[in-house]
Amino acid sequence: MMNDSKARYGSITRFFHWSMAILVSWQFLKFFDRINDGEHWVGETLVPWHISIGSLLLVLIVLRLGWTAKEKGNRPEHESIIGVLAKIGHGLLYAALVLMPVTGICYMVGNGYGLSAFNLEIIAKGEEVSWLINIGNLHSYIAWGLLFLVAGHIGMAFIHQFIIKNGTLKRMM
Repeated sequence: MMNDSKARYGSITRFFHWSMAILVSWQFLKFFDRINDGEHWVGETLVPWHISIGSLLLVLIVLRLGWTAKEKGNRPEHESIIGVLAKIGHGLLYAALVLMPVTGICYMVGNGYGLSAFNLEIIAKGEEVSWLINIGNLHSYIAWGLLFLVAGHIGMAFIHQFIIKNGTLKRMM
């Protein structure tokens, strides 16, 4: 079943969720690049893909937001206050997932590096633009926020599954 239902998320929603979960996890490896200035296997092997994966994530989050809007009335419903908190948490996750690549692009373009993803030049190198650099400087702060949001998201999924026992994980598998 491609579309969502009140009982279960559809295959497209699950594809977006799990593919983005894998790619965001890969992006979190950038935190290790801060150790010894990237002089280890993570920094040398996986981090060079950071901009390409971030660009792909931007495309996926835009598509996911469109799909989410289309499927809004078909989604599983949540209980009272838990539902409100879930909507707030998911809203913050979506905001961070949009802001991460946008601020990353601002950093790259603002510093005059341009933007290339998967060996394709998207934005040519140019002059430094101070206001873009200022926006781009938020990238690391938002990354830490996203890390905490993802940890909370995973924690709440386990609470829903094993303490509240409402089958949340089953709906996403």
